[in-house]
Amino acid sequence: MGERDRLRDYHGKRDFGRTAEPRGREASSGEEPRFVVQIHDAGTLHFDFRLQVDDVLKSWSVPKGPSADPKDKRLAVPTEDHPLEYEEFEGVIPRGEYGGGTVIVWDHGTYEPLSHDRKGRPVDFGESLEHGHATFRLHGAKLHGTYALTRFRGGDDESWLLVKKAEGRAQGHGTPDPRRARSVRSGRTLAQVGAEDRED
Repeated sequence: MGERDRLRDYHGKRDFGRTAEPRGREASSGEEPRFVVQIHDAGTLHFDFRLQVDDVLKSWSVPKGPSADPKDKRLAVPTEDHPLEYEEFEGVIPRGEYGGGTVIVWDHGTYEPLSHDRKGRPVDFGESLEHGHATFRLHGAKLHGTYALTRFRGGDDESWLLVKKAEGRAQGHGTPDPRRARSVRSGRTLAQVGAEDRED
């Protein structure tokens, strides 16, 4: 399936004459896969967790945000695939557009796929997601270490859990207050991005 087919739902929900969201580009071979965590104030404040799989960003809405504390089990609800350059998107999606509201890039970086079969052999990351369990190590500005995504409900109410693996003695902290959190790209808060957009 080509990138355009994977992004059909994404494109169908957006009017690119109104929104500054990106249309899509192809991945360069040899690049380490990327991840991004965005905070999105779309009426309901939530985090969007996105992992590059081939030439799209597989995406989940995480209401409480990813946590660095292994005791926290975060609900993650899948959304449509997004284009790779969405990793850099920060701004205000106009009212009336799908997902309208303010977006900041809370964290981004690269990740290592760690999924393997029962004999310890590596498994293609896209396949591991299709089977409902994928493990990966994040190398972000804020998030570091091994995480797992596990599907616990399928069908129309498909739901996953995003959990950090316990590593060593150090216990990580939970997720910060999203209204006070700052963008890793610009250092701005949601309120600052929204205010600056209104001034433009």
